[in-house]
Amino acid sequence: MSNKEKILNIAVIAHVDAGKSTLVDAFLRQSDVFRDNEEVVDCIMDSNDLERERGITIYSKNCSVIHDGVKINIVDTPGHADFSSEVERIIRTVDTVILLVDASEGPMPQTRFVLSKALEIGLKPILLINKIDKKDQRAEEVVDEVYELFLELNANDEQLDFPILYGIAREGIVQYDLNTPSDSIEPLFKTILKHCDVYPDLDDDPVQMQVSALAYDEYIGRLGIGRIYKGVLKPGTQYIRCNQDGLKKKETISKIFVYKGLSRTDVKEAHSGDIVVIAGMPDISIGDTICDPEHIEPMEQIEIEEPTLSMNFHVNSSPFAGQSGKFVTSRNLKERLEKELEVNVGLRVEPTDSADCFKVSGRGELHISILIENMRREGYELAVSKPEVILHRDENGTKVEPIEEVVCLAPSEYQGTIINKLNLRKGVMQDMEEENGYVKITYLAPTRGLLGFRSEFINDTHGEGTLVRRISGYEPYKGEITQRMQGAMISTETGQAMTYALWNLQERGQLFISPQTEVYEGMIIGESAKNIDMDVNPLKNKKLTAIRSSGRDEAMLLTPPRIFSLEEALEWINDDELVEVTPDAIRIRKKGLTAQDRRNLYREKMAQNKD
Repeated sequence: MSNKEKILNIAVIAHVDAGKSTLVDAFLRQSDVFRDNEEVVDCIMDSNDLERERGITIYSKNCSVIHDGVKINIVDTPGHADFSSEVERIIRTVDTVILLVDASEGPMPQTRFVLSKALEIGLKPILLINKIDKKDQRAEEVVDEVYELFLELNANDEQLDFPILYGIAREGIVQYDLNTPSDSIEPLFKTILKHCDVYPDLDDDPVQMQVSALAYDEYIGRLGIGRIYKGVLKPGTQYIRCNQDGLKKKETISKIFVYKGLSRTDVKEAHSGDIVVIAGMPDISIGDTICDPEHIEPMEQIEIEEPTLSMNFHVNSSPFAGQSGKFVTSRNLKERLEKELEVNVGLRVEPTDSADCFKVSGRGELHISILIENMRREGYELAVSKPEVILHRDENGTKVEPIEEVVCLAPSEYQGTIINKLNLRKGVMQDMEEENGYVKITYLAPTRGLLGFRSEFINDTHGEGTLVRRISGYEPYKGEITQRMQGAMISTETGQAMTYALWNLQERGQLFISPQTEVYEGMIIGESAKNIDMDVNPLKNKKLTAIRSSGRDEAMLLTPPRIFSLEEALEWINDDELVEVTPDAIRIRKKGLTAQDRRNLYREKMAQNKD
């Protein structure tokens, strides 16, 4: 090992908002990766615009630091359950994981998922209790909860003997215990090097590398990212690429990059143990193994959990189609979805009976809505249907559906409302704890019933509640679940909405638009207070008269309209409605734009139900 770098790969895993990206920032800042005069933003690994706006990690990303002569490759992983396919793949490329747990919240449903994946492949985690500066921190109790979680996940004796550290990632501090202050993350570096052996020197063995992620470069094309398990990889050399279907093909690597700090560096050779990026194989895919032509040894396939939700992506057919988007045809839509499949392994795209519609399946609402948001920013227009849960049949032929573990943390005064709403959605309470004016409620509920629950939960708790979900398994179908209780206000005209019309309509429900908004026939402009759809005319203006007097005209004060985010709009719609997504607007519409179209669609639905 003296002639080559000592290499160690680690992943930082946790649930959403535990501080993963902040900890990676501390690794980089305290390893002299940045120049003294360089301006560094927080959560530097969250480089995607959507990640910065939402404050979450969506894509796994790599960087590296050098400490005590050892190159440490660091993988920042997503914490949201919808991006679990990223975690499943990346976890195979590392030697150990740092499990980050909030000192107040303790282990959450997603903590269980990411930890189970690490334990399954035999990794020995390091526990870091983060945010110990919180007023309500309960670090010692949280450690006990983590031990219980390890036992529930059948950890072996070695895995149970995990090191425990305490820290404040935001300040770049890690301590050996609560009573020993520190001013850096040096204790974490020392624990990593002591707890985990560097990768053995297997440079003399035949090459074996597996691709765990994909990327794309405009100049050199498709890139494969993965770990070299054995041998030395060199550009310009011919190798055998074995794919998941058993195909073995001779191909040449044109370029090899390794991570140095935050940047990718072109190298002439890469050694066993390192995480590399390779170019020159246009058809490379996740799970492919790169082998020596004389020793073809494909590695075990990477299994990805099945999608749980699907949505139909339609070509935008509204009267406003093509006004702001550059890509509006079915061919544009098809090409963009095929491009996404190259890098998004948890996604499925299937054709439908219509050439203008594609069925897209993913791990959850957020998983698919991130794709839609990226598409609209790239200039695409489309219409999206209500998310549908993917049902399966078990070995006995019984219809089963995905069940999620839901953890709600909210002020105690809202517990009655939360319990009532989850009971209506076929949920079953598992646990309830109350402490310091807050209640933590754990439910098992069908994914079908949780569609639309997040926005309701935020409204019911006045923004003070926290909701965490994760797929826990499949159970027999739970029966019918009531959809949205309120009807929709549907525009009967096309043109600019008038203040007078909206002022009269606001008494009959909640509006989604403001005066002078362009509307079209069939567009939904508000939520009815009753459980029926209402056809309304938002263009109606006040009749002009010759009579004028000071006090005759009332001031028309409008309540501010409800503005939907993309996720909220997808949660709100019913089966007969679509979300129209364009670069400059998110609108909600009926599938049938005219009253006659809607009657025809209703008759078709009734006829199908009879069959």
